[in-house]
Amino acid sequence: MKKDGILNPDLNRAIARLGHMDTFVVADCGLPIPQHVEVIDLALMFGIPRFTQVLDAVLKEVVIEGATLAQEAAGTVAQTWVNERIDDRACTLEYVPHEDLKRQVESASFVIRTGETTPYANVIFHCGVPF
Repeated sequence: MKKDGILNPDLNRAIARLGHMDTFVVADCGLPIPQHVEVIDLALMFGIPRFTQVLDAVLKEVVIEGATLAQEAAGTVAQTWVNERIDDRACTLEYVPHEDLKRQVESASFVIRTGETTPYANVIFHCGVPF
């Protein structure tokens, strides 16, 4: 048994397969996900788990060099949640229209669905390297 960190085996496998420039998504429970994109569905019920809980767990495991949010998230609590977690990292934050963000999800390695119900609580992370 793992000593600490993420316990979900599907999420562990997906994270271990990430490489430089791959993308993955942490999403609220309402984001449409194309059928060909792997979904790691952690949603238990509305609000469980929270977007922030999943961000905190996943960002301990991966190196990111950038993140993409919907322009509509600017000035919302969802933007604050992401900014608080990437402030101390050397990464860029990009904003695109929500429709473009949904199109970019099509090329993600996987999507982690949370139980979050806060509007625009969706972020695409761009993987970096630890060296």
